[in-house]
Amino acid sequence: MIKVPKFTGEQLESLDKASLILLILELIHQIVQMAERIQALEDQLAKNSGKPSSSDGLKKKLAPKSLRESGQRPSGGQKGHKGETLEMVATPDHVEKHSLAECPHCQTDLSATVAQGVEKRQVFDLPPIQIEVTEHQVEVKCCPGCGQWVKGDFPAAVSQPVQYGNRVRAQVVYLSQYHLLPMGRLRQLMGDLWGHTPSEALIQTTNNHLARQIAPTLAAIETQLTAVPVLHCDETGMRVEGKLHWLHVACIDLLTYYRVHSKRGQEAMTALGILAAFSGRVVHDGWVSYFQLENCAHALCNAHHLRELRFIFEQYQEPWAQSMSHLLKEIYTEVQGTRDHTAALASSRIAHYEAHYYDILRQGFAAHAADASASLKKPGRPKRSPSENLLARLYQYKTETLSFMVNLRVPLDNNLAERDLCMMKVKQKISGTFRTLAGAETFCAIRSYLSTARKQGVNVFYALYDAFWVPPLSLPLNPQPEQLRREN
Repeated sequence: MIKVPKFTGEQLESLDKASLILLILELIHQIVQMAERIQALEDQLAKNSGKPSSSDGLKKKLAPKSLRESGQRPSGGQKGHKGETLEMVATPDHVEKHSLAECPHCQTDLSATVAQGVEKRQVFDLPPIQIEVTEHQVEVKCCPGCGQWVKGDFPAAVSQPVQYGNRVRAQVVYLSQYHLLPMGRLRQLMGDLWGHTPSEALIQTTNNHLARQIAPTLAAIETQLTAVPVLHCDETGMRVEGKLHWLHVACIDLLTYYRVHSKRGQEAMTALGILAAFSGRVVHDGWVSYFQLENCAHALCNAHHLRELRFIFEQYQEPWAQSMSHLLKEIYTEVQGTRDHTAALASSRIAHYEAHYYDILRQGFAAHAADASASLKKPGRPKRSPSENLLARLYQYKTETLSFMVNLRVPLDNNLAERDLCMMKVKQKISGTFRTLAGAETFCAIRSYLSTARKQGVNVFYALYDAFWVPPLSLPLNPQPEQLRREN
């Protein structure tokens, strides 16, 4: 904390000229320190307000600012959007007829009058929910041939004297791992709805059993992700056994793979397995450890760049930042218009945008030339402003920043991976921490399976129910309509 000396008027009058000069210089030095501190705090506040939820730690942060510009589509349903509502079915499950006994106007008896038609209304509701108990009996006989007592075989799924069936177990996993209900609330919900309150041990055992069942599916997901041309990766912090761990995700629009590790960098990425064997292009947020992967190409998330550029323009009023933001959006607009018609932008357009890109960087470096010269005169490592750091990154990683312009399979941003991490942050906010590493690994395995099922349009509950029987080696990449509307 900076301490500001206090003087009375008489004390200042008693000082000689040299002492006054020293005092003024000291006060100017402290004012500069306080101004830098205020600027740093304002920068931190402005940056936090635009960060994605996947970067949210244990502290509460401000609601993020949207990158959507004013004047674009308003909130809510868009013009021409077809609404959704209940529609009558042709064959209802039950029909209740309400006869008309007398005329409401003159009270004439109508009980013998033939109806000329009916008016229909339908009510969609759930039947009373209750657990059904099925008793399995096997015969016990004495063999007349050898005199031994023998009995029949129970079905493979009936292994205990008393147990829950696969639909109940699938719902336990569905509510705890997909809808993220804590164990206490899950037990209370099942007790209120079904009249049965499973123990915490049963919930844990069920989740662990499913994780073992889906191991072949996860292996297939991992294998498929190593072979894709463009892969999205990201990581976020999570608490396990009271210590900071990192949740890593590798994904595409059809597949998701999660892994928890005590490290964030190269060691964790190697343990993830996918990145060690990946040779395509990986999209990420610029974390330095990704660039240590020399077997693959890289693409940077421009959503991060756009947030930083907006921050620099709003906080420091630097025109180059706004120009770069407009350029990236202009390129993206042209790429979007080209994507359906050709595999790449014309070489002349690529050259045009690259030249414009370097022109904007030169403007930014020129604006900070004096600051750079002054910092070189000071001992130690030069301290660079946020603007200088971003300029250096955009210059050094120009190819990775503009890869979405050259390869149209590369997206503008890494929002796919950030969306896959979003629900993990919700889990952390609900439960706070994982009590064991094994529990965190089970959660990651099941969420990988469920996220992949959801992306491919497969009913998540039925994917869980099937997994308790014989899990598929890989979920269907093009599910058929009957797979989406299965009966119990």
